[in-house]
Amino acid sequence: MSGGRRKEEPSQPQLANGALRVSVWSKVLRSDAAWEDKDEFLDVIYWFRQIIAVVLGVIWGVLPLKGFLGIAGFCLINAGVLYLYFSNYLQIDEEEYGGTWELTKEGFMTSFALFMVCIADSFITGHLDHLLHCHPL
Repeated sequence: MSGGRRKEEPSQPQLANGALRVSVWSKVLRSDAAWEDKDEFLDVIYWFRQIIAVVLGVIWGVLPLKGFLGIAGFCLINAGVLYLYFSNYLQIDEEEYGGTWELTKEGFMTSFALFMVCIADSFITGHLDHLLHCHPL
């Protein structure tokens, strides 16, 4: 047994059903990618929705958009962007994944919670100097 580290061989592409396995990231960016694994596609929808929630939460907190207008805007943009992604860009058969409603609601509540945390955090951080400023009585 030698004390040196062993050189690892470069990894070979994994084979799946006799074909080269394509990474998830390359599938996400290609409109003609085939999604054989339903759970893998639903995971992509879930995480894409979380990214949208963080971005919109920070933007809404900085602007600051509050109340019904902020929440409705988030819901419309979040659902709309995902719908355009899977129906127009990927052109998948929604019924194969449980229908349009199933894809639209996949991960929505967790993204809404993440959006609320990000909007509160960015709003408070943006107004921290006003919150910490003490006024003499």
